[in-house]
Amino acid sequence: MQNEVDAFLHYAAVERGMSGNTVAAYRNDLSGFALYFAEDSDDRRLSDWRDITPDHVNELLADMDERGYSAATRSRKIAALRSFLKFLVEERVLEENPASHIRTPRAGRPVPDVLTADDVESVLEAAAAGTAPEDRRDHVMIELMYAAGLRVSELVSLDVGDVDLRGSSVRTIGKGSKERVVPLHDFAVEAVDGYLAGVRPLLANRAHTDAMFLGRRGRRLSRQAFWQRLKRVAVRAGVTVHVTPHTLRHSFATHLLQGGASLRHVQELLGHSSISTTQIYTHLTSEHVRTEYDRAHPRA
Repeated sequence: MQNEVDAFLHYAAVERGMSGNTVAAYRNDLSGFALYFAEDSDDRRLSDWRDITPDHVNELLADMDERGYSAATRSRKIAALRSFLKFLVEERVLEENPASHIRTPRAGRPVPDVLTADDVESVLEAAAAGTAPEDRRDHVMIELMYAAGLRVSELVSLDVGDVDLRGSSVRTIGKGSKERVVPLHDFAVEAVDGYLAGVRPLLANRAHTDAMFLGRRGRRLSRQAFWQRLKRVAVRAGVTVHVTPHTLRHSFATHLLQGGASLRHVQELLGHSSISTTQIYTHLTSEHVRTEYDRAHPRA
């Protein structure tokens, strides 16, 4: 995959006359994309650019969201990807550009997609309907992610000892190696307890690992594999919102604020270093307040 990247960078520098700084930035972005897509997982992502689809592009966008890139960085990375894929179409490596549906983000932080509480219930019910060990694991992962507002990287990095069933909490290491402890509601505690007792031993298959969530071969489940599993669950649930792991985190924060939690409290639960990052959710809750006002006020 790196060969195509190198060919594009040569084209960008020689034929399009891009500056050295731009080419260097594109090299960093595109090489990172190639490594990301080639990462080992239970469902191996991508080994040839000819196989890239809009779903791969959507997953990459979700990963950018997960990493919290600024609008400027995200805009540059999207521009690099679109230009590169357009080049592959022109070179007849691809028949069509799988990134043609995405737009470069405008200045300012985008408002995230969130699920309604009913949508979350539908997703959890769809996940709970499966009986295979992997299905039961997925249900617990979704329950835990929504209960604690975890990033997908935090979720798949959990070890067995990170969940305190007696204390009803989960310990995680977030960005900047900052540790935080998030309380869990009873449904999440019961789900994790049942998973540890009856499901994880089946997935471990005599493998010795501290990882909480395991894939088919008894190894730690990758975030890409979980993203694909979650996407299938959302389709079964009939949810129309584009669902990524980060959608559950956005929904967690929004629902807490709608329920009356303070912005500062939600900031601590999410592990945001700055409250300005958390304030993106106030726009969503303001819309909720307006809707409730219009519905409830006698003269509205």
